[in-house]
Amino acid sequence: MESDFYIRGWAESGGIRLSDDKIIEMLNHTPGLLSQCTGEFYIRWNNCSARDHFGIMPGPSPAGTIVCDGKKLASIDPRLPPVEVGRAIETAVALRRDEGIVALSGGVDSALIAALAGRECVAVGLEGSHDLRRARLVADELGLPLECVTVREEDIKEALRKVLRVIPRKTPVDASIATTLYFVAEWAGEHGYERILAGQGADELFGGYARYLKSENLEEELKTDFKGLQIQSKRDQSVAALHNTYFSMPYMDIRVVRAAQAIPACNKVGEGIRKRPLREVAERHIPHEVAYYEKKAMQYGSGIWKAIQRLARQNGYKKSVQGYLSQFNRVE
Repeated sequence: MESDFYIRGWAESGGIRLSDDKIIEMLNHTPGLLSQCTGEFYIRWNNCSARDHFGIMPGPSPAGTIVCDGKKLASIDPRLPPVEVGRAIETAVALRRDEGIVALSGGVDSALIAALAGRECVAVGLEGSHDLRRARLVADELGLPLECVTVREEDIKEALRKVLRVIPRKTPVDASIATTLYFVAEWAGEHGYERILAGQGADELFGGYARYLKSENLEEELKTDFKGLQIQSKRDQSVAALHNTYFSMPYMDIRVVRAAQAIPACNKVGEGIRKRPLREVAERHIPHEVAYYEKKAMQYGSGIWKAIQRLARQNGYKKSVQGYLSQFNRVE
C-alpha cells in the first residue's frame, strides 16, 4: 500500500493533523473515514483518489469526492459542530501555520492570517507601490519578518507569458491577479517554501467588494460569487504549480465557510463598512486601524495592473488590454 500511496497537501480529523502513516492506516482499515476529513489534499492510492471538500488542492479527481476505478465511491463532506466565526478562523490558521509563508498585502484579510500564523511574510509590487508600503507598515506593527519583492515591467511581461499558458480564463482581471501571485509563488519556490498562506475567499464570504454596498440582493450575490471561487482557485493554483508551490486558504476552511455563511448578509455590509464580521474578529488580534483599513485589490495596490496597461499601450494596444493579452497566444 505504501508504495502506491501519494498525498499532496494535508488532511485532518477532529482538529488533529494526520501523518501519512495515519492516513495509510485509515485507508487500509476504514477508508470511509476519509469522507469526514478536512484539510487541503489530493490523495492517490491503489486505483483510488480523493480531493478535499472544496477542491483547494488541485488534482485530476472531482472536488470533494472519493473515486475508485473511475467511479465515485463517496463524497467528502465532514460533519463538524458549528463554531463561532472567530474560533473557526483561529483553528483554520492554527492547522496551517506549521510551515510556509504568508502573502501579505496589508489589508485585513492577509494581516489577520499573518498575525495568527506568526510566520515570515512576503509582499509584491513595483517600486513605491501602495502594497509594498502598506505591507511594511503592517509587518512592523505585527513584529513579523517581511520580504518585499520589487518587480519591474520587463519581469511582468515575462510572467504574463507564463501565466497565460496555464490560467483557465485569460481576461485582463484574471491575468493581472495571476501575474501578481506569480511573483509571490516564484519567491516562495526559490526559498524552499511549498505552502503560501493567503486570504482568498474572504471577500466572497464576508462581503468585501465595494459593489456589495449598493447590492439589491446581497445574499444572492454572495452565493453567486462564492460559487465562482472554484475557477479562481484553479487559476491561483495553476500559477503556484509553476513554482512547485500551492496556496493554502484558511478562509476556505470548511469551518470558516459554514460559520461565515450562517451570518446574515445584512450583518456583513452596511453603513459604509464591508466585511464587518471579519473586521470584528481581526480587531481581537491586530490594531484597529489595520482591521478597518480599506485596501485596493492586489492587482491595483501592487501597481501590476497599471504596468500591464502601459505594456499594452507600448505594444500598440492603446484601448484594449484584452487585445494585448490575446497576442501572446498568437505568438505562442
